[in-house]
Parts: sequence; C-alpha cells; structure tokens
Amino acid sequence: MVIDDGAAPLSKSQRKRDALALQALADELIRLSPSQLESVPLAEDLRAAVISGRDLSRGAYRRQVRYLGRLLRDMDITPIRNAVDAYRSASHEDKARLKRLERWRERLLEEGDAAVAELLEEFPGADPQQLRQLLRNARKEHEAGRTPRSFRQLFRFLREL
Repeated sequence: MVIDDGAAPLSKSQRKRDALALQALADELIRLSPSQLESVPLAEDLRAAVISGRDLSRGAYRRQVRYLGRLLRDMDITPIRNAVDAYRSASHEDKARLKRLERWRERLLEEGDAAVAELLEEFPGADPQQLRQLLRNARKEHEAGRTPRSFRQLFRFLREL
C-alpha cells in the first residue's frame, strides 16, 4: 500500500547536504567554550557527547562529529542554531570593536592633535592629559626602539572609553 502525503522524497544529494550541515553545527558546538556551551539548550546525552569530542585525535574527532550529526538529526535544532549564531555574531562584534580601537590608536599616533581633538569630541569623558601623555610616551618608545609599553597602555585607555 502506497501512502501519498503530497511531499516529494528528499534526494540523496539533499540528504547529504543536510547531514553535512548538522555535522558543521556539531563541530561548532565542540569548539564553544565551556561557559558558552552551558547556555546552549542541549539534552544531557548530547552535551556529554559534545564535551567528550574536545580532546580526541583527528580521526576520532571526525567520527565524533558524524555521531553528533546523527544525534542532532532527531531533534529540533533551531534553538541550538540560534544560540551558536548568537555567539558567532558576538565574536564578530568584538573583533570589529578591537579593529576600530586599533585604527583610533594608529590615527592618534599619525595625525596627532587633530585626531586627539576628534577623539575627545566623540568621547567627552576621556582624560585629555593622560591621552596626550600616553601618545608622547608611545612616540618616544617607538623612536628609541624600546618595548611598546605605552603603546599597549594607549590601547587599554581607548578600550576603557
């Protein structure tokens, strides 16, 4: 007896793409930090399998990822995918923020007072005296070829803004 529910069966290629997508999700789960993994909604057996996949050799790691993909096949992965995507986007935002701070530091060192004035306009709570002192020390260190201690302190100063 054939039951026609109106849905066409998935092709073998589509099933393979779906399986690879689940394996990619499993790989991302394994790469999350322990604190990040705590906030992802996982069943306990799946959480244990993810944790056990962290310290495996290359071949065993690939087998574990395939196993996790099979486990994920039988569950609703939408909340899991949303949690992983949230961590990924937060990571991108952090990287973008750090790059912006690095550009500010470079501008301050290259342009001098014009960039300082613009920075103080954008961040009115910044201490101009400390900023100018850090810039002066960073330039001296660079010219003398010393360790870039003030260069790093300047970055910390900008990060706190």
